[in-house]
Amino acid sequence: QLVYPHDFRLTEKEKTSICYLSFPDSYSGGLGDTQFSFRLRQAGASRPCPFQDDGRYNREAPLTLQREAAHYFGYVYFRQVKDSSMRRGYFQKSLVLVSRLPYVNLFQCLLQLIAPEYFDKLEPCLEAVCNEIDQWPPPVPGQTLNLPVMGVVIQVRIPSRVDKPGSSPVKQCNQENLLPAPLVLPSVHELDLFRCFQPVLIHIQMLWELMLLGEPMVVMAPSPSVSSEMVLALTSCLAPLRYCCDFRPYFTIHDSEFKEYTTRTQAPPNIVVGVTNPFFIKTLQHWPHILRVGELRMAGDLPKQVKVKKLAKLKTLDTKPGIYTSYKTFLHKDKTLIKRLLKGIQRKRPSEVQSALLRRHLLELTQSFIIPLEHYMASLMPLQRAITPWKNPPQIRPFCQEDFMKSLEHAGPQLTCVLKGDWLGLYRRFFKSPNFDGWFRQRHREMSQKLEALHLEAICEADIVAWMKDKSEVEIVDLVLKLREKLVRARCQHLPVKEETLQRVSLYIDTIIGSLPEDLQAVLHH
Repeated sequence: QLVYPHDFRLTEKEKTSICYLSFPDSYSGGLGDTQFSFRLRQAGASRPCPFQDDGRYNREAPLTLQREAAHYFGYVYFRQVKDSSMRRGYFQKSLVLVSRLPYVNLFQCLLQLIAPEYFDKLEPCLEAVCNEIDQWPPPVPGQTLNLPVMGVVIQVRIPSRVDKPGSSPVKQCNQENLLPAPLVLPSVHELDLFRCFQPVLIHIQMLWELMLLGEPMVVMAPSPSVSSEMVLALTSCLAPLRYCCDFRPYFTIHDSEFKEYTTRTQAPPNIVVGVTNPFFIKTLQHWPHILRVGELRMAGDLPKQVKVKKLAKLKTLDTKPGIYTSYKTFLHKDKTLIKRLLKGIQRKRPSEVQSALLRRHLLELTQSFIIPLEHYMASLMPLQRAITPWKNPPQIRPFCQEDFMKSLEHAGPQLTCVLKGDWLGLYRRFFKSPNFDGWFRQRHREMSQKLEALHLEAICEADIVAWMKDKSEVEIVDLVLKLREKLVRARCQHLPVKEETLQRVSLYIDTIIGSLPEDLQAVLHH
């Protein structure tokens, strides 16, 4: 019906997709309000960011919270109530917030405030809200923001890449002068993992492995909210490692990628897809891993745990909850985690405490797996003494899988993790996954930038006048051009170099140019 801000241009294809993704696609008898989220591939040419950002946010935010370049997130508030004045006998409407940021908690909280008012007062309400949101500061990693909207102040901290993984959010201290007291969100994005994973707690290890390896997976759920929460919980369980495959928290048969995912002529793509329409049981039964879950209910005791079943059993529309797969885990199950969670249930421990336990366990598992890779990668960096000012910096040595495997004997995950199993087999499979590719590219880029920065520092320390003594004009001009190029690159790529280093290099360039004949000086200054 309407888009705010009015000047935001969506393509027709995007509009259609958003419309289909904003409603439950199978009969939903539930009345009332539900919230869920989706993720949508951008169609058409890329659009500029609506506010100024030179890439600083993505450089400083955790990799898992970076702004997406080619996808939008949609956060939905759907209302369905009986209304005899409507043709179908129901009032059915969705308010959707579209963003490139994966801040599921912040945006769903915002919708809880806005949507009920919007359904009541319509467009004037949205206009007022958008005017308030326009005044919000941009999200700066590491800062606590106070965001006023509709008479409430939402207070939230934007996580930063330098936060220690697993540390609890910093207690917010600037509350005393805020009236009314702010609505404090403990996290912009973290879900209640314990609630999301309750039917599959005993299989958490298997699900972590499937995510780590980027395996294709379908989550079949009774509603878009269960499907989207489960998919987001699954993709978040590798943190701080970034999940580099595609994921769709909620997906419908009307989606433009439907044919791409249901074709049997090629292997299913590396994606986790959440669906609710029973029709998918037939069209996606060739996928290797299917997780079927029921409604999430927080009961007093451990919810019924789903069983692992053979894919051949996935024939009927009334398929029972379960994990349908023939996958055999590389690592043994961690019985202590289940015991601790069970004890928590018996002692009526709050869900957020159970979630923190679960998150800590997954974090330690991911770190045990990734630390040996980090150590090996660091060993490929050239020694600092090999970096000399007048030669190009040496190359990072190539990543050799077999050398890495040998290094595991004395520096493997067994140093930090008690879990037994076939770790080597897990690494071998991981090397073939998009998650390894994404991790390796990111690390390689960071190391290359570090090398560039060290090289610039070496140039600053050098005695440039002594170097110039026996050099020809051609060689000196060549040096000026190379140094200029380095300086431009350092500023464009925001290399980790001190500003004073860059200024000294700039001064060097001026000194060198000053020593050349005037005609050359004029050309170089020009």
